Amino acid sequence: MEYEIKHSGKFNYLEEGQGEPLVLLHGLFGALSNFKDLVDHFKKTHRVIIPLLPLFDLSLLETSVSGLAKFVTKFIDHHKLENIHLLGNSLGGHVALVYVLKHPQKVKSITLTGSSGLFENGMGETYPKRGDYEYMRKKTELTFYDPKVATKELVDEVYEIVNNRIKALKIIQLARSAIKHNLGDELKDIKAPTCLIWGRNDTITPPMVAEEFKILIPNSELHWIDKCGHAPMMEVPGEFNTILESFLSKHK
Repeated sequence: MEYEIKHSGKFNYLEEGQGEPLVLLHGLFGALSNFKDLVDHFKKTHRVIIPLLPLFDLSLLETSVSGLAKFVTKFIDHHKLENIHLLGNSLGGHVALVYVLKHPQKVKSITLTGSSGLFENGMGETYPKRGDYEYMRKKTELTFYDPKVATKELVDEVYEIVNNRIKALKIIQLARSAIKHNLGDELKDIKAPTCLIWGRNDTITPPMVAEEFKILIPNSELHWIDKCGHAPMMEVPGEFNTILESFLSKHK
């Protein structure tokens, strides 16, 4: 992604465009590049903001879904954002849900794609011994319906993370926190319009997870994308953006 990373206070983030804020939260192995096509499309109509979540910078005590939600709260307060369209992929969706449950007045709409919060088949709570590149390549490919989406650059990023002992421990801690922090009993309290965009072939948060979110979140709508895995905005960006654009236009 060729966009400039901005710095303000303790925060690093990307910001493009003008209009109502569209805040994007990436997942456990996510990066700004995951949202490239989305930013390119929506910067024409929205103020698109992606905070870099401190997955590896929080204390061990704060390395949790709740700790990341507190970080997002501070980021949003620092930028004085209101009427937010909040979008999260994977762990980012989970963080978005925790945020909106605590700050419903700030959020105009929610979009979840491959979100944790109910059930997920993650990378696992333990990793094979460091140095197993081929294992990580296969694990990364499982994120997508089309394994070719898992480019060498993407696999290298994941491999670098899990090959770093401290980062690997933080990833395991966050994965465990996501499993423990089940939101099933709280989702009924979400009042904001919610758009669920799900890959029909998602093996990490399978289709049954999307269906359960649809049942539990009162004002929600569910859209399927065929031949698509856990990160629709990366794998099928055109179809993803069309669905999201239609949803956001209803809630300007």
